[in-house]
Amino acid sequence: MEETKSKLIVILGPTASGKSNLAIKLAKKFDGEVVSADSRQIYRGMDIGTDKPLNQEGILHYLIDIVNPDEEFTLAQYKKIAIEKINEILSRKKIPFLVGGTGLYIKAVIDNLEIPKVTPSKALRKKLEEKSTEELFEDLKRLDPKTAEIIDPKNKRRIIRALEVKILSGISLVSAKKIGEPLFDTLQIGIKISREKIYTNIDKRVEEKMEQGLESEVRNMYEELLGKMPEEKIWQLPSMTGIFYQEFKEYFENKIDLAEVARLIKLHNRQYARRQMTWFKRDKRIHWLERLEEAEKLTEEFLRK
Repeated sequence: MEETKSKLIVILGPTASGKSNLAIKLAKKFDGEVVSADSRQIYRGMDIGTDKPLNQEGILHYLIDIVNPDEEFTLAQYKKIAIEKINEILSRKKIPFLVGGTGLYIKAVIDNLEIPKVTPSKALRKKLEEKSTEELFEDLKRLDPKTAEIIDPKNKRRIIRALEVKILSGISLVSAKKIGEPLFDTLQIGIKISREKIYTNIDKRVEEKMEQGLESEVRNMYEELLGKMPEEKIWQLPSMTGIFYQEFKEYFENKIDLAEVARLIKLHNRQYARRQMTWFKRDKRIHWLERLEEAEKLTEEFLRK
């Protein structure tokens, strides 16, 4: 007789689609707790730019503020901690909700990905570091087009890791992550929203964040890191290559003004939303819904099974 797996509900979608709000409403209704699947919200002190769900309405959230901006944090670490938290939630007879837009984080958990153990090569990394991010991304598109489709083209460290895996093992970083035996019975709910609406939401969110003091947040982070490392290293950190942060580099160099920073953030968010949808559309298990009532009904039916 097949063992019954514990239930896990995933809420996903592109940036600015309303994932956090939907998750909180469902968690309140079904006595749940939230595990974040956002590769930026893990960083302490980066609150405005990563859109951390500050108004959590009594719903406990996990995997937010767990590492410092200058610390390394791998997919394997995320998977391990996320599964531990999900099991903790289940042990309290609560419903775990995995919520976010980082497709690889979600896939690592629901498909129990076996993360490739390709040992980093200092010599290769040093050689790759000498190239610009743009040159590295062109190399990745040529050597590993599948990974290039979904990786952040501005994230130098992740591009270098993808190239490292491909060069040393001959395997695509995406293909190298083998699917294991599922740990949970999972329902994936995707937020269906038009591209025009996402773009409108992005523009509004960027304006709000600029008013909330995003410039001060990034400056404080930058100055704190400046006391620990050379300036060029700061802008190579995974935390500082994120949208809402990377755009301030030229501003701090007095090359652009705040209006241009805001324009670039909007542009990069739109590009990111398109990459997210490219990733999510590949997974035919996702139920794309528009209304809260639909999500409530589907969740209720899933939990009753």
